[in-house]
Amino acid sequence: MKALLSKEVGGPDTLVLEDVPSPEAKPGFAVVQVKAVGVNFPDVLIIEDKYQFKPQRPFAPGGEIAGIVKSVGEGVTHVKPGDRVLGNTGWGGMAEELALEAARLVKIPDNMPFDDAAAFIMTYGTSYHALKDRAQLKPGQSLMVLGAAGGVGLAAVELGKVMGARVIAAASSQEKVDLCLSRGADSGVVYPKGPFDKEGQKALGATFKEATGPDGADVIYDAIGDAYAEPALRSIAWEGKYLVVGFAAGEIPKIPLNLALLKGCEIVGVFWGAWVGKNPKRHQESVQELLQMYADGKIKPHVSERFPLAKAADAIKHLASRKAMGKVVVTID
Repeated sequence: MKALLSKEVGGPDTLVLEDVPSPEAKPGFAVVQVKAVGVNFPDVLIIEDKYQFKPQRPFAPGGEIAGIVKSVGEGVTHVKPGDRVLGNTGWGGMAEELALEAARLVKIPDNMPFDDAAAFIMTYGTSYHALKDRAQLKPGQSLMVLGAAGGVGLAAVELGKVMGARVIAAASSQEKVDLCLSRGADSGVVYPKGPFDKEGQKALGATFKEATGPDGADVIYDAIGDAYAEPALRSIAWEGKYLVVGFAAGEIPKIPLNLALLKGCEIVGVFWGAWVGKNPKRHQESVQELLQMYADGKIKPHVSERFPLAKAADAIKHLASRKAMGKVVVTID
């Protein structure tokens, strides 16, 4: 079988497509014939050894997959060969076959396309955990989403509306804001591209304050970080919650903690992958709730580009450029 491998530290150009042995299903594991792979920002980081997890090389990137169960190991009962499934893998997904813990697999409806399924679990799982578990978002509250047209951002926009919030979508172009408005956002704001000097940060803060209104945003969902974080935090409501989701803009920001004091707000970390490992039962409940929302037509991944496995490195490069909107998916015949 073929797999896209990271054999040295570096960007997408260092990845190589090679033939590797097909995996076997050990006890507690299942082998999946992969049909589609969701591309996410951790794929950009993990091949450069900048992610929280650093797998031993060689490894394939790809943290979420959809496909068909090929075989199961001893003790596996909740999935069987022939089942259509999705799974969060961490890495390893950009391969024709993948062996992973069967507990990570969830059966999907027959009418759910594989590309939708592969674009589902990381973005909606992260954003649902952020808004439901970490922010306790309530109907009528205001939610501002930074990086709103990206994978997790667009999921946060959709889920925020499902949960009854007033959603302000913040993105780097009007085209991206328009996409968010088409997916349910109540309003949008275009922010300029950095870097920013002191006056630029002050102007950005004023832009966010105007977008959120005089009372500020009850919840801010930040998937981009860098120089956008401090101006956004200055627009938070009294006793608001600032969700630290990721740093897609590049640098990890340094926040003046006096802002948390002056705003009486909470700065809340969101690490969905670790939460899943510590709370498997609650994770399964959340996945079923999300699948029900999908079945009811309330949420649906926006798959903007599809790449074949042979071009998967280009898919990661495209995502890293920050030009992608919604989800990028690698498809495998």
